[in-house]
Amino acid sequence: MKRFVLPLIGVLFVVQSFGWGTTGHRIVGLIAERHLTKKAKKNIEKVLGFETLAEVSNYMDFIKSDATYRHMSPWHYATIPDGKTYYEAGTPEEGDVIVTIQRLMGELNSKEFTDYDEAFALKCLVHLIGDIHQPLHVGNGEDRGGNDVKLDYFWKSSNLHRVWDSGMIDGQKYSYTEYADWIDHPTDEQLEAWSSFNVLDWANESKAFRDQCYNTMSEDKKLSYRYDFENIELLNQRLLQAGIRLANVLNAIYG
Repeated sequence: MKRFVLPLIGVLFVVQSFGWGTTGHRIVGLIAERHLTKKAKKNIEKVLGFETLAEVSNYMDFIKSDATYRHMSPWHYATIPDGKTYYEAGTPEEGDVIVTIQRLMGELNSKEFTDYDEAFALKCLVHLIGDIHQPLHVGNGEDRGGNDVKLDYFWKSSNLHRVWDSGMIDGQKYSYTEYADWIDHPTDEQLEAWSSFNVLDWANESKAFRDQCYNTMSEDKKLSYRYDFENIELLNQRLLQAGIRLANVLNAIYG
């Protein structure tokens, strides 16, 4: 593992790459499924077989246990420091979530794949469109996307990244289907506003929202109900945006 971690000193490390937790990614996948056209859904079924978008949404995290895929770990996130643009920061040689999503979208359109086959590329795309919408997956380059921000969350040791990955989501005590039912009510205005296919725009949104993740922490870093109250609306918005945009991309490719 060390040889993959060392080149990333000063940016985000491999352990930062877990995006939304299992429930979060399934929420994104299910919302996307619900907004697919009939044609897109039929064509995706030909690729994935009996698996749904929700069921494959955690595939990129699942394969991390196999060293064969370890070079893909940096693809889950991007680094845009405060006060810099993405172009000023530069794309790391090993890639990041922005260029990987762009590449996968191109490959699924052309049907020419760099890694394995169409099913693999589709599973990766489902996961990474979820990841880029988690605000701390566009990190500032100083604290590994909030992993180094140690805190107590509901009186248990945690860190800021984990709170956004899974803490607030799992704290609602919903299944992923119940959670999707709760938040999947976009207005026509939201559907229009979220229709951009510009991946860098999605990343810049996360960067802009990143400050809220930090600024709403209490000074003693003991977070509970107040932190959830101030942030659950943003968290739900990012899950919903990810699902809608994933559906838009897949409708364009398969529908």
